[in-house]
Amino acid sequence: MKKNRSLQLNLSVKKAFYKVISVSIIFMMSGCWGQKRAKKVYADNVKNAPFDAIIVPGIPYNGEHWDDVMMIRVYLAKYLYDQGITKHIIFSGSAVYTKYYEAEIMKKYAIALGIPEKVIFTDTLAEHSTENVYYSLLQAYDLGFEKMALATDPYQSYFMRRVFKQTKVKSLTHLPINYDILEAMAKPEPEIDPTSAIKENFIPLTERESTTARWRGTMGKNVDFSKLK
Repeated sequence: MKKNRSLQLNLSVKKAFYKVISVSIIFMMSGCWGQKRAKKVYADNVKNAPFDAIIVPGIPYNGEHWDDVMMIRVYLAKYLYDQGITKHIIFSGSAVYTKYYEAEIMKKYAIALGIPEKVIFTDTLAEHSTENVYYSLLQAYDLGFEKMALATDPYQSYFMRRVFKQTKVKSLTHLPINYDILEAMAKPEPEIDPTSAIKENFIPLTERESTTARWRGTMGKNVDFSKLK
C-alpha cells in the first residue's frame, strides 16, 4: 500500500463529490438528484440485496495512479461486496481516452484491496456511459445473473435511470454512492502493475468520433435496447 497517499485519498472522497457536483450542478440546484435524494434511493434499493452483481462504470486511468472518481467507485464496490450486498462485481470500460482498459485497471485495484478475483468480471467493450450498463447487463445474462444494480455516483445513476426508463429493464436497480459511508472508510491506494491492461494500437475516442457521435453514443444510439430484460 502507498501509505503516504492514504490521507490524501481519505480526503479525496469530498474532492470527487465536488467534481461530480460541478458536472451536475443544474440537477443539484433543481433538487432533482441531490445527496439527500441519492441517500433515500440507496436506502430503499439496498433492501433488495443481495444482488447477483453490481455494475461499476469505468473512468480513464493516467498510467500512474487512480483518479479520485475511480477510487470511490472501486471502494464502493469493495464495501458492497464486503457487506454481502452483492455476490459479484462487473467493472465496465474500454480504453477510451487513454490506452488503458478502464475495467481491467479497476479489477486490478479491487483484487489488490482483497476482493476475490473469482467474483470479478470485466466488460471492455463500453466506450460510453450507456454502454457500460448495456454490455454489462448482456454479460450478466450470459452468466446466469438475474438481479443487478448500477453502483456509481448520483448524477450518473440519475442519468442512466432516465435513459433506461423507456426500456423498462426489470433486472436493473440503482445504488447511487452514499458518500457518508465512503467517508468513514480508510482508503489507501494499493500498488498495481497496469501493463497488461494496455490496449495495443490505441486511438483515443476523440480521434475516432465527432462530438455529435460521442453524444449519440452516450444517449444509447449505438446499442439495441430490445436485447435487455
